[in-house]
Amino acid sequence: QARAGIISTVEVLKVMEAFVNEPNYTVWSDLSCNLGILSTLLSHTDFHEEIQVFVKDVFSPIGERLGWDPKPGEGHLDALLRGLVLGKLGKAGHKATLEEARRRFKDHVEGKHILSADLRSPVYVTVLKHGDSSTLDTMLKLHKQADMQEEKNRIERVLGAISQPELIQKVLTFALSEEVRPQDTVSVIGGVAGGSKQGRKAAWKFVRDNWEELYNRYQGGFLISRLIKV
Repeated sequence: QARAGIISTVEVLKVMEAFVNEPNYTVWSDLSCNLGILSTLLSHTDFHEEIQVFVKDVFSPIGERLGWDPKPGEGHLDALLRGLVLGKLGKAGHKATLEEARRRFKDHVEGKHILSADLRSPVYVTVLKHGDSSTLDTMLKLHKQADMQEEKNRIERVLGAISQPELIQKVLTFALSEEVRPQDTVSVIGGVAGGSKQGRKAAWKFVRDNWEELYNRYQGGFLISRLIKV
C-alpha cells in the first residue's frame, strides 16, 4: 500500500518496529526484503542515514539474542536467521557487528579460524561495505584461491558491496574477466547494482557501454533478461 502511495511509509516503519521480538526466520526475511526496497528508494533522499539507524534499532535485539555462534539444539532456520541479521546489521554499520566481522575475517584470511559457510556472506558483505582497496584485493585473492565453485559464487555475489567509485569499477571489470565464468558475470553486475546508489549508476553505465559484448555472450537466453531485471 505504501509503495502504491495509498498510505504513508511511516505507517510501514511503525509496523516493522512491532516485530522487534519476532523469532521467525521467514518473517525477518520478509522484513529485510521490504526494508531493502525502502533503503534503495531512500538512498536518493536526505533520509539515507536515518534508515540505516532504523535498521540497526530494529535488528539489534534479535542480533544480540542470536549471537555469532550456533547454540546447542538450534535448527537450520536459526543459522539462516543469524546470517540474515548479522549481514543486515553489518551493512548498516552497527559498530559491534562491524568490529567482530573484521576480527573474524582477519582470522579466516590468516587461516587461524575458518569461517563457517553460513557466516561467510554476512562477514564478507560487512568488511567490503566498510572496506578499502586492500579489502577488495584480499577478497579477489580468496576468490582465486577457492577450490569450490560455491565459494567463488558466494564471493562474486557480495563484491558489489564495496563503496568507493574506483573500486566499483574494478569489480565491474572483474565481472567480464576470465576469472568469472560467463554464466556468473550477471551475479557480479547484479551485486554492484544492488550494493549502493553509486553502484546502481555505475552498473547501468557499464551494461550500456558493454551491451554488445553482453548481448553477444547471452543472445536471447534467460541470463540477458535477468541482467535487465537487476
